[in-house]
Amino acid sequence: PAPLSPHLQNDSWGKQYSHALFKAMSHMLCIGYGQQAPEGMTDVWLTMLSMIVGATCYAMFIGHATALIQSLDSSRRQYQEKYKQVEQYMSFHKLPGDTRQRIHEYYEHRYQGKMFDEENILGELSEPLKEEIINFNCRNLVANMPLFANADPNFVTAMLTKLRFEVFQPGDFIIREGTVGKKMYFIQHGVVSILTKGNKETKLSDGSYFGEICLLTRGRRTASVRADTYCRLYSLSVDNFNEVLEEYPMMRRAFETVAMDRLDRIGEEEWPAGLSTATPVAVGHEG
Repeated sequence: PAPLSPHLQNDSWGKQYSHALFKAMSHMLCIGYGQQAPEGMTDVWLTMLSMIVGATCYAMFIGHATALIQSLDSSRRQYQEKYKQVEQYMSFHKLPGDTRQRIHEYYEHRYQGKMFDEENILGELSEPLKEEIINFNCRNLVANMPLFANADPNFVTAMLTKLRFEVFQPGDFIIREGTVGKKMYFIQHGVVSILTKGNKETKLSDGSYFGEICLLTRGRRTASVRADTYCRLYSLSVDNFNEVLEEYPMMRRAFETVAMDRLDRIGEEEWPAGLSTATPVAVGHEG
């Protein structure tokens, strides 16, 4: 807006335009009036208008840049926002330090710094796409588990689509003896201990499953299960368990055979009449 300085009147056009560009950028980026104060009312008003336009452009640039940076890793941002709420919750209830540390470690292992609304994402997809994604995500579980590796692919898909991912920390009791069982578990990664009344301890690791006895006998838990390491498991509810096995009765007999063997090992004699004892077509790891 201001006229060129006298020493620039006879300079080359390159120097004149460089000076004009510098003055315009000082208005837009530094939100000031440049190297020298405006002279005259016209110059003052033009300079103020230039400063307002510059401030608006600067604010728009910052806003768009911030939105772009946040959109580059929206899942990590969602995780950070969620965990901030968790921290405020822990602070509000004045939870002890060791509990806060366990909660922090749980979030780190469960979400690994990223958070997705997986249920909503899968719910928007077609059934073939949903099944393809679930089969891919659970490929290691299927590969490590003889029950799935040797079974009908349709049974495997039907089972996998009903599994829910869960994480347990070392020392957590996943199952407590004497409680009513509503889930069984498949171990993707980790080690658990089966604890019985006679103080017998059996270890199960990747590719094993447990908790099916209670679902088959419709009774109470016959043993406790404790996580020895961080355990990444998939759980299956009793309703989904029965729904899938009604369609695949041979697989029900496979579960029953393993369950009977486990009951024999822990000295349990109660087995509801009418449950099949036929030879299974596929049996999971023992324990």
